Amino acid sequence: MNDNVEQSDPVAILEGQVWALAAVVATLREIGTGSLEKALAADPARTVVLEAAGVVRREGNGVVAVPALQVGPASSNAASARLSSMRQAVAAASGEAVTGWDAQSDDVLLDQGRASAFTGHALATRVVPSLPGLADRLATPGSRVLDIGTGTGALALALAQDLPHVHVTGIDIFERAIRLARRELDGAGPGADRIELRHQDAVDLRERDLYDLIWLPAPFLSNDALQACLPHLAAALTEGGWLVAGTNPAPHEPLLAAVADWTAARSGGSALTAPRMIEALGDLGFQDLREIPTVPGGPILVAGRRPDRAASAS
Repeated sequence: MNDNVEQSDPVAILEGQVWALAAVVATLREIGTGSLEKALAADPARTVVLEAAGVVRREGNGVVAVPALQVGPASSNAASARLSSMRQAVAAASGEAVTGWDAQSDDVLLDQGRASAFTGHALATRVVPSLPGLADRLATPGSRVLDIGTGTGALALALAQDLPHVHVTGIDIFERAIRLARRELDGAGPGADRIELRHQDAVDLRERDLYDLIWLPAPFLSNDALQACLPHLAAALTEGGWLVAGTNPAPHEPLLAAVADWTAARSGGSALTAPRMIEALGDLGFQDLREIPTVPGGPILVAGRRPDRAASAS
């Protein structure tokens, strides 16, 4: 009878899932400075939770983990992102009226920002070489990259480190984020001297024909802000320059879809999907539009190239 009560109590199941996620985050943090095997051996009871959740499974004398348990430096970034999400969930549970990223604590902003370093490295080393002509452009001294919503500057720093000839401009609507970014970049080493930080709303961008690459993290902007800023971003690109936008995957499960909409509303962001972003860029005349998957269940990147004026006029 007790088993039936437990199985029929969705709240108890959800509470167990919260603790399972805590086990995942703790394991990710330990993997960042060690190995999966050491992390699992350090807390056998926690490892049983991971097995019950389907995150790890035994195979012979070894253990196989799902892709979300990334081994190496990326695991620390993943842990920071998950920890940021958990902190925001706790704020929601306690009734805090958080209406945007500027209302988040410094810890949340720093966790989320540091997690974006992995995205910056992936952009530079995987995405840039895959987009026709972009690697050559960014190998030219004086080439420029615009990082929308730079936050604490981790993504901008990753781009500057991996692309040694580019100048990165990071803008953010939140002045506190820019202050944190300046603190994070102070003494950050090679690449930091090629980063310019500005307190600016993407909607107010009026530069023209300047940037060879623009990074746009769509989930962090509201739908209204996206609609307003996209034409200005297109104008700010050089002819043949590329815009790469991060979008959230469309959840297949109703619960995840509802949570995505709720968290977007709380943070002042959007739940824009890749197909809708492709449509919006196509309406602005972008060419070579494509979707670029990342990790399973992770963001889907949308890339589009601004056409040459001569080509678009013919």
